[in-house]
Amino acid sequence: MTFLTLALKSAWHRKTPMLLAAISVAISVALLFGVDTLRKQAKENFLNTVAQTDLIAGPRTGPVNLLLYSVFHLGQPTNNMGYDSYQYIKSHPQVDWAIPLSLGDSHRGYRVIGTEAVFFEHYRYAEAHRLTFESGQAFHDLYEVVLGAEVARALGYELGDRIILSHGVPTHAQTHLPAHDNKPFRVAGILKPTGTPLDRTLQTSLRALEAIHLDWQSGRPSPLQLSSELTRKLAPEPKEVTAVMIGLTSKVQTFRMQRQINAYRAEPLMAILPGATLARFWQSLRHIEQAFMLLSWGVFVAALTGILISLLNNLQQRRHEIALLRAIGMHPRGILGLFWLDTVLIMLAGLGLGLFLLQAALTLSAPWLLDHYGLHVQFQWPDMAQLRMAGIAIAVALLASTLPGWLAARQNLQKGLQP
Repeated sequence: MTFLTLALKSAWHRKTPMLLAAISVAISVALLFGVDTLRKQAKENFLNTVAQTDLIAGPRTGPVNLLLYSVFHLGQPTNNMGYDSYQYIKSHPQVDWAIPLSLGDSHRGYRVIGTEAVFFEHYRYAEAHRLTFESGQAFHDLYEVVLGAEVARALGYELGDRIILSHGVPTHAQTHLPAHDNKPFRVAGILKPTGTPLDRTLQTSLRALEAIHLDWQSGRPSPLQLSSELTRKLAPEPKEVTAVMIGLTSKVQTFRMQRQINAYRAEPLMAILPGATLARFWQSLRHIEQAFMLLSWGVFVAALTGILISLLNNLQQRRHEIALLRAIGMHPRGILGLFWLDTVLIMLAGLGLGLFLLQAALTLSAPWLLDHYGLHVQFQWPDMAQLRMAGIAIAVALLASTLPGWLAARQNLQKGLQP
C-alpha cells in the first residue's frame, strides 16, 4: 500500500471531523474572498459611474464634495453657480459639450436632476456605455420626466403615468416635503439599468424646474398659485445650475481649461478631474477597506485555530494508529507528512466549498445590492491577488499542522502500542 493510499484511507476513516474542519475553512474563505470581491467591484462601480467626462465644474467647494453631489447624488450642494457661467463654459472654444445639472427636488425619496437633452447624448458610464431607453424617449414637453431603472421598478411606473415632484430632498429629520401638486409631470421615458446612481434618479428639463418654482417663495408655495398652462407660457430661462459636466475637444487642454475655470472672475468656481478625484476619494476610504480585510483575516485565523485544535484532538485518537505505523518502519517524516496531507485535503476542500458558497451568496444578493445600493456585483474566478491569499492560507495551515505532526512523531512507541 502506497503512502498516499494509506493517508487517504486514514482521512476517509475520520471524514466527519475533517468535513467539519473543511466547512469552517469554507465559511472563512467565503467571507475573506467575499469582502475582497465586494471591495474591488465597489471600487470598479465607483470608477465606472461616469466616463469620458474631462471636467466637472461647480461653485467653489471641496473637490470630493463636488464629485459626490454631482455624480453620486450624495449630500447637498452648498451653493449653485450662475446660468451665465454655464453659458460661458458651454461656448468656450475648447469645450465640445457641456451638461448642466440642477439638483434640489425629489420624488418619493429619489432625486430629480434638471438638465438638457444633451445629457442623454453625451453622458457615458463604464468607460464608453451610452444611456439607452428601456421604453419611451427623452423629455420634449415642459412637463415630461425620464425615470431611472430602479425608480420605475420600485415605484411601478410606466410610460404616460402622472407623477408629482416634491420640493427639496428628504432627510432623516424631514420625511414629508411640500409638493408641486398643481403641476404634474408625465413619464416620457424609462432608462435601462446602468448599475450606477443614475438608476435612482429622475431627469427633467431645467426650464421645467424653473416653471414649477415660479409661484414659490422662500421654499414654500406662495398664496397666488399659477396653473401649469400659465407657467408653461411664463417659464423663463434658468437662473442657476448646480454643476456642469464637461467634455473637451482635446484632452491636452484639460489642465489649461481647469485653470481657466478656477480663475473665472464673474463668480468663484472650481473644476475637478473626475478620475483623479475618485482616486482621492477611494484613498480616503482605505482605512475602512483595511478594517474589513483585517476582520476577514481574523475569521480565517480562527478557522485555522479550529483546524489545529482538531488535529491535536485527533492526535490522541490516532495514538494507536501512529504507533503501529512507526512499529512497521514508517519514518517520523512520514508521520508528519500524514498530518500535512490531512491539512492540505481540508484546505482544498474548504477552498472549493468556500468558492461555491461565495458564488451562491453573490447570486442571491446581487439584485438586492443593485436595488438598494446601485452596486453591480457578479462572481469572478479568483484573481492573482486572491490566489496569493489562498497560497498564504495553505502555507500557514501547514505550519500550524506541524506541531501536532511533530508531537505524533515523537510520542513514546511502547505507550502508543498499549491498548
